[in-house]
Parts: sequence; C-alpha cells; structure tokens
Amino acid sequence: MVKVSNAGTKRVNLAGLIAFRPGPSPRVRLIHRCRVYHAWKNEPKGFDEYDYIRLLDAAHQQLRAPIVLVWDNLNTHKSAVMRRLTSTRDWLTVSYLPTTAPELNPVEGVWSVMKSGLVNLVKREIDQLRDLVKQRLRRMQYRPELLAGLLAKTGLDPRPP
Repeated sequence: MVKVSNAGTKRVNLAGLIAFRPGPSPRVRLIHRCRVYHAWKNEPKGFDEYDYIRLLDAAHQQLRAPIVLVWDNLNTHKSAVMRRLTSTRDWLTVSYLPTTAPELNPVEGVWSVMKSGLVNLVKREIDQLRDLVKQRLRRMQYRPELLAGLLAKTGLDPRPP
C-alpha cells in the first residue's frame, strides 16, 4: 500500500499487485485499487482486510488461475482476520517477504515510478490528485515491459519450483 497526499490530511491510498503466469514469455499485469481519504467523519483512512481480499478475488477472476501471493509484512496482511479470509480461498497460497527487504517487492517500484515528478505538480483538490494517480497507473498497465523490468529488478526467480 502507498499513500499520496496533498495539503492537509487528505490522501490517496493505493493497493496493488504485479501478477504474471510463469512461462517462456510471461505477460505481466498490474492490478490495483485506489481509495481517497477526504478526512470526513467516519470515513475509513485506508484499506482494511476486506478491501485487500476483494482485490485478490478480482485478481483471481481476471487471471483465471491459482495465485501464489508474496506479501510484505503490513499488519493488515498478517492479521487474524486476513489469515481467516485467505484460508477460505483454496486457489490462494500466501508467503511473506522478509521484514527488512522492501527491495524484493516489485510493487514498490510501481509506486516509485508513479510518484516520480508528482511533487512538481500543483493539484488543488484531492480528487484531481486521485485522477492523476489513476491515469499514471493505467498507463503503466499498458507497459508490460516496464512491469517486467520492475519484477526483474527484485532478482527473484519468477519460474515455478
């Protein structure tokens, strides 16, 4: 998950994953979700377990294949609620990255590329920032070579054991 904020406490929260099918020329995909926090009363500040599981369910439907998920150690990813939700999905296998190894997570590269240059842009409203972030992520979805490069940069072997 990543946060992009503008003036005040408002922010754009993002969750995403890089997915691919192993093979000689895997097609790499970026699947993401966006949530705006406007600082309204009783508005959720970020993603909860149910938001993440909906993202995984959508990825499973889109990929039409079992998923081996390699996750970072965000508290929400490791909570009892999340363990219960993931255990009911027989198509999902969950592993965790080492705690101090964000460089092994290819999605961190996605966030870095997406945020590049945002600091120099003037956006007055949080919804304008959200639209810009979504536009940048959509463009990245059509650049599988960029996504494959971010995956390769981790040094992880994408071939099945």
